Amino acid sequence: MPLKRKPTRALIADDEPHLLRHLQSLLAQAWPELELLRPARDGLEAAERIANEAPDIAFLDIQMPGLTGLEVAQGIEGNTLVVFVTAYDEYAVRAFETAAVDYLLKPLKLERLQRTVDRLKAPVSDDGLARALEQWAPPRPAQPLRWVRASKGEITHQIAVTDVVYFHADEKYTVVRTRDAEHLIRTPIQELLEQLDPDQFWQVHRSTIINLAMLAGTRRDDDSRLFVRFKGLSTELPVSRAYVPRFKAM
Repeated sequence: MPLKRKPTRALIADDEPHLLRHLQSLLAQAWPELELLRPARDGLEAAERIANEAPDIAFLDIQMPGLTGLEVAQGIEGNTLVVFVTAYDEYAVRAFETAAVDYLLKPLKLERLQRTVDRLKAPVSDDGLARALEQWAPPRPAQPLRWVRASKGEITHQIAVTDVVYFHADEKYTVVRTRDAEHLIRTPIQELLEQLDPDQFWQVHRSTIINLAMLAGTRRDDDSRLFVRFKGLSTELPVSRAYVPRFKAM
């Protein structure tokens, strides 16, 4: 007797009840066999439920109380696939950085949701994800950044970008880490990325850009999460799921 397949389970997180019911109704038409879990009403509940119940799919509104959908997605450690459902299109680039399968704009249409369902039934491959990242990557700068002026205490230092191990966003500042010290600048990570040589500097997380020349290797933990290691430093930094395929050819 053949084994019965486990149903695909999905969690919807949206703080607007009428939009939540609309998505539930459309999913019932586009994917009748999908098992919908009790919905989450805010980002904190969504994060907790995903961690505890490990749904196969999470449909996340972006603007929610507690945590945004983007913050929920960035904290997912398991294999839950993410689809963002939002009224705002300006978050698309950041959505793909979280390895989202799709990005749906409200008001939802059945035909558009059906295409998402088809993608979910055949999840995005690593190669496809890498191509999506390339599509959203910033253009190559005409003249890549060569120096940054960064502060340490009361002193401002002129640092060659070739000496930078990594840039890492830290609340209001961006940390410029060299082998010898940490300095601070106010330039956001995304603005830096647009000025750096993409052959030498890779974004590996929403808050981190690394210098490939300073890369010592990578490590996976017991949960298969990838971390990068650097020459001469004991520091390890996590790699977001979206960027893991970049390291397969190394």
